[in-house]
Amino acid sequence: MVTHTRERLGQTMEALAAKADVKAQAMEKADDLRTHAATKAAALTGHLRETAEHAAQLAKDKTPDPAVDKATHAVAQLRSTAARAGELATERTPDRVAEKVGQGAAAARAHRTPLLVGAAALGVLLLVRWSRRHR
Repeated sequence: MVTHTRERLGQTMEALAAKADVKAQAMEKADDLRTHAATKAAALTGHLRETAEHAAQLAKDKTPDPAVDKATHAVAQLRSTAARAGELATERTPDRVAEKVGQGAAAARAHRTPLLVGAAALGVLLLVRWSRRHR
């Protein structure tokens, strides 16, 4: 009887100690949440992929063949025109200008983040001005 009572008291103390261990509970809860989030993200990714594939297939099925052929031809023309324009620009640009452009491009690459932030701020400013004018 005393042994049984001691055993139950030991089990009760272990249960109380487990409840009092907040750090272990938090770690266990975090692991559960991490696992749940990963599972949900995988499911959503699969669903989005299926939806995108379905939408692409619908667009492909509903687009007439002549339109696809025209678009393919237009893309080929644009690529060749862009390549030719690049060649002409390279041939006709003075060396000093090309050098300055190269320096500007290097500076832009070196300070990419501030430039992107500034461009985003300018875009927001222009969008706000445009929306205020069209109210």
